Amino acid sequence: MGENTQKLPLGALIALVVGSMIGGGIFSLPQNMAARAGAGAVLIGWAITAVGMLALAFVFQTLANRKPELDSGVYAYAKAGFGDYMGFSSAWGYWISAWLGNVGYFVLLFSTLGFYFPVFGEGNTPAAIGCASVLLWAVHFLVMRGIKEAAFINLVTTVTKVVPLVLFVVIAACAFRADIFTRDIWGQGSPQLGSVLEQVRNMMLVTVFVFIGIEGASVYSGRAQRRADVGKATVVGFVGVLALLVLVNVLSLGIMAQPELAGLQNPSLAAVLAHVVGPWGALLISLGLAVSLLGALLSWALLCAEILYATARDHTMPRFLARANNNQVPVNALWLTNSMIQGFLLITLVSAGTYTSLIYLASSMILVPYLWSAAYAVLLAIRAETYAGQAAVRRKDLAVALVALLYALWLLYAGGLKYLLLSALLYAPGVILFAKARHERGLALFSPWEKLIFAAVLAGAGLAAYALYSGLLSL
Repeated sequence: MGENTQKLPLGALIALVVGSMIGGGIFSLPQNMAARAGAGAVLIGWAITAVGMLALAFVFQTLANRKPELDSGVYAYAKAGFGDYMGFSSAWGYWISAWLGNVGYFVLLFSTLGFYFPVFGEGNTPAAIGCASVLLWAVHFLVMRGIKEAAFINLVTTVTKVVPLVLFVVIAACAFRADIFTRDIWGQGSPQLGSVLEQVRNMMLVTVFVFIGIEGASVYSGRAQRRADVGKATVVGFVGVLALLVLVNVLSLGIMAQPELAGLQNPSLAAVLAHVVGPWGALLISLGLAVSLLGALLSWALLCAEILYATARDHTMPRFLARANNNQVPVNALWLTNSMIQGFLLITLVSAGTYTSLIYLASSMILVPYLWSAAYAVLLAIRAETYAGQAAVRRKDLAVALVALLYALWLLYAGGLKYLLLSALLYAPGVILFAKARHERGLALFSPWEKLIFAAVLAGAGLAAYALYSGLLSL
């Protein structure tokens, strides 16, 4: 298939961003948030998230326009600004975050079906894992047919899954009651939630997970029909998803009280709508979730393979991951990704707590790529690189990039020591692939600066391994 036939228009890029962000998270949002924060803290948390994530969206837009030669998004920015190992680490962390999220999506999909078909249980029964495995490899061979074909199907599923969410917002807005929303607005009646600051902090990783995918168009910048579409797709997709997320979360708090929402089974959005309109509401949301998850699985299958492929073509990953088939699909990268997903699906058979841990760990792993992208934007502005004769624009971009960088650092703090250590444990083994790629090029493994960084990662990984072994830390 020729190169030109694989170019993606603006609509497909927006669908990749929206399809990547709207997966299973939004359908579980009412319970996930209510279990961690009262209505007042939720509003504060969303305000922080809106500013921080919008700053990140603008960072990706700015970098896409100012550095058009960097066609691989988060990975390319980290490498250009901070060296090969930082670039590799961003790609590695992004990739792990993506396929961990996909494992969670499979479990949630069959957990939803388990409400109607008990054989699937909570998504981790042998029947559920067997069916999930069949679906995994069906998606695999669909993606093998070509990037453009899979992107078109993603566009269709994105439109389909947004409809029940919009319908929920309309119905919930009519049923919203201010007295329910303002009842115990700061969560004082639920002491387990902690202070308002603790509530805001505890909800942060949830907001990160529902926004993973904001950089989706940047990853595909090399395949866009027009370079300017990359930034547009990022911002348009973000604003639309942000509006849906906030409305779904806030309106739910005006239909059922926070303790009621916190006790719901996921997907909690189904129970909220059923509370207003009856059983057909739960069925509608369940169908929307099924379509949403299928679309998200497809989006992330594309993104996982693309990030490995791009890093291999740039010699940061071993060259075997750069192999593509006649449809320009990175086959070895796709096989490696889906093999890892298959392995972790099997682990869910013996690990009851895997789903929740996967969601938070996936969120934690994406923080490092976001951090380095924001830091690179700060670096460009400080150096005035690409800003000749644009002093005012440079100051504005520097301010936005600093906000994004501070937000990324806040997220690392909000995630807590546990997920920081677990992330280090997953980052450390990646050095094997990095070493192979460096050997293929006849280069030294690390620069002096990179040795220090890897030593810190290795220390964190060792501490995490010991804590897991001794029971001080658990998944």
